[in-house]
Amino acid sequence: MYLKSIEVYGFKSFANRILFEFNKGITGIVGPNGSGKSNVADSIRFVMGESSAKSMRGSSMQDVIFNGTEKRKAQSYCEVSLFFNNKGRMFASYDLDEIVLTRKLYKSGESE
Repeated sequence: MYLKSIEVYGFKSFANRILFEFNKGITGIVGPNGSGKSNVADSIRFVMGESSAKSMRGSSMQDVIFNGTEKRKAQSYCEVSLFFNNKGRMFASYDLDEIVLTRKLYKSGESE
């Protein structure tokens, strides 16, 4: 089992839908300060159930939803999905080659 990809939409600095694909081996995320590197790690923690706004560097969980800029309007929700390769059946209960975990959070505070 390994993490194949992460799909992010409306989460923190990711206003557009973006797909991070990971091949077997080592993957590094590099970039200048303020480019969103730590937001990728935060997105994984978000899907895995993180509920502490403080640990997500916000004052409320709704702070993880893209808040807009001068040129872009704010999003009403954010959504992150983790795609796992399950060909080795690490998740033995599921006879599937791919497992997807998704979390969606709305401005209202409701979550799926």
